[in-house]
Amino acid sequence: MTKKSANVHFQNRERRGSQSSLPDMNGATRSQSRSSGAKSPTRNSNGTFRRYPDKQDRERPGVDRTDTSASGWATENEEDDEKLKQSEFEKKKQTFITRAIWTLVMIAIFFGSMFAGHIYVIIIVTAVQIISFKEVIAISNVPSRARSLRFTKTLNWYFLGSTMYFLYGESVIYYFKHIVLIDRVLLPFATHHRFISFMLYVMGFVFFVGSLQKGHYKFQFTQFAWTHMALYLIVVQAHFIMNNIFEGMIWFFLPVMLVITNDIFAYICGITFGRTQLIKLSPKKTVEGFVGAWICTIAIGFLLTNILMRSKYFICPVNDLGANILTGLQCEPNPVFLPHTYTLPFIPATYTLLPHKISVCPMQFHILIMSTFASLIAPFGGFFASGLKRTFNIKDFGDSIPGHGGMTDRMDCQFIMGFFAFMYYQSFIAVYKASVGSVLEIAITSLSAEEQREVVKGLAKHLYNQGEVGMKVLEFLAENMGGQVRRR
Repeated sequence: MTKKSANVHFQNRERRGSQSSLPDMNGATRSQSRSSGAKSPTRNSNGTFRRYPDKQDRERPGVDRTDTSASGWATENEEDDEKLKQSEFEKKKQTFITRAIWTLVMIAIFFGSMFAGHIYVIIIVTAVQIISFKEVIAISNVPSRARSLRFTKTLNWYFLGSTMYFLYGESVIYYFKHIVLIDRVLLPFATHHRFISFMLYVMGFVFFVGSLQKGHYKFQFTQFAWTHMALYLIVVQAHFIMNNIFEGMIWFFLPVMLVITNDIFAYICGITFGRTQLIKLSPKKTVEGFVGAWICTIAIGFLLTNILMRSKYFICPVNDLGANILTGLQCEPNPVFLPHTYTLPFIPATYTLLPHKISVCPMQFHILIMSTFASLIAPFGGFFASGLKRTFNIKDFGDSIPGHGGMTDRMDCQFIMGFFAFMYYQSFIAVYKASVGSVLEIAITSLSAEEQREVVKGLAKHLYNQGEVGMKVLEFLAENMGGQVRRR
């Protein structure tokens, strides 16, 4: 009999055996064996039967070798599940490695820029707000491309540029009056800054109205409102973070670290003893983690404050953009950084063993408030971002940071915390006194040219009387500005 007929004969025998339900090697019928997913036995070269193909058959393409009976051997589905688990494990491992590497990169960039100088921190904050604005706007820009609407994306970036011009200009004029107001080129921009900013916005507004297309009014006005919401929530709040840098590095560093500390300890406390769900927008957030992180953030805040108060580089306002951690800054410290003596009213005078007075810096009381805000209020910025992502059915705002998602995912709590730090500093900590910039601003904007000359001559006479300038200065002023020199 030829090989072909042998094969036919084998198939017929197998079919007859299946129909007669002969018992298989495990005691079950062949029909039951097949119904459980097992293959039919195959013939060896000597005519005997075996359950699996030999090595050559296993290596032969197209031979299915993974299905078995229910006797305990691995099935094809089980092997697929195992491969899927391995694939998921490798994916999680790779994600963890990528996330860890980029976490170290971000830490290095953060501390490197902070120690290098204020100008580098300003550059980082500017980049963060631009990237965050881009990510938020990108959520609503997809439909605009599908509808082929003109100028939608261009208008978004125009409003960003005009808003940043207004906000950055306000900061530069406020903190660097003594430079801007005496420069011939910058003086007109400084004195008319707000009007110029307003006209820039009006030009964008007119351009938007002119770009409205019939049939898309509702969508375009929605985009207009979305752009302004992004400008307020990201660009405006980032502007106050910028002002914190000018007021002193500590007012930038502390709020950032308080939010990071609270986030870390909320995770640790949550997985350790968290049981009660805090809010439905973030199912993994627990009440126990929320409260535990609050306590830990207060403790870390006290420790960081004690360390940072000892460095004038952190507590001094910016008076030199070229300064760094090595050169440092010089200033008269704010009173909140100086020890004050407080009497404890709840200890009776008869108790001599207990202290009745303590010496502590007022900043320690202020950090208590800031830590509480970072723990109890700032996380709602993250909850807001979670609700926004759920609205658009997205996991992350973008992929700007490998392994971490978008920049907005990392900054959702930082914006509101920086805004609060600025408002709190201006309301309860800042010391308002006359500065060179403020005096120059009043003289330039409020006095005539003749009055300004009188101020200069009066200051020159005062300095001469104090021995700060010589007689030649008075003579020079008298020759070039008019008037007579009067010796004391």
